[in-house]
Amino acid sequence: MVRNFIGIVTGLAVWLGIATVAGLIMRETWPAYASVADAMTFTLPMMITRLSIGAFATVSMGFVTACIAQSRVARLIPGLILLIFFIPQHAMLWDKFPIWYHLSFLLSLVPLTYVGNRIARAAIRQRPVAASPAQADSRTSSGSPNHRDAA
Repeated sequence: MVRNFIGIVTGLAVWLGIATVAGLIMRETWPAYASVADAMTFTLPMMITRLSIGAFATVSMGFVTACIAQSRVARLIPGLILLIFFIPQHAMLWDKFPIWYHLSFLLSLVPLTYVGNRIARAAIRQRPVAASPAQADSRTSSGSPNHRDAA
């Protein structure tokens, strides 16, 4: 239960960190973006960049959550939390963006969280299991071909 909670909180923190840092970088390195950011009158390349950052942040959130949380349901909760949080935000901004932008962002939150979960679970399954100290000692016994006697 505690691992699930920590996984959810950590995943959300990862999403927030990535989105915040990427937003700051965009404002500092893309003068045209910085000039329209407050008014939210983004061009198509700017909207695609924002959606790409959101997608990367969401997959990363799902990955981190799955590395920590044990429950399958808990691994999807960060995506659901973001969806619940962003629906009212996008409703207030409905006239600022085309409908495809709102739908692309909102409808991708849970599926991209799941994608991050799957990537993490696959990576965890492929990770070699570390040998216990007892197994390591038995491998270096005198009968092992890799054993070297101390001179």
